[in-house]
Amino acid sequence: MAPTLRDRDVVLVRVRGRARPRDLVLVRWAQRPEQLSVKRAVRREEGGWHVEGDNTFGSTDSRELGPAEVLGVVRWRLWPRPGRLR
Repeated sequence: MAPTLRDRDVVLVRVRGRARPRDLVLVRWAQRPEQLSVKRAVRREEGGWHVEGDNTFGSTDSRELGPAEVLGVVRWRLWPRPGRLR
């Protein structure tokens, strides 16, 4: 999710939070049930949400894996630069 998030950032996720377009969300795909990812919500679709990474060229997202299940909404970065995320 660079540049918004980087490896080792610590975030606060509102589990079962209500996602809206442009929110950062914690997701899982049916094809990869063991993998959790943080992506940007784009739009609701049949079967879940279309989500994309902020780095278009370096992201595996709904463009390849289809709709994702949203597990929660990322609201705050706690470390290293605390603040609300959008």
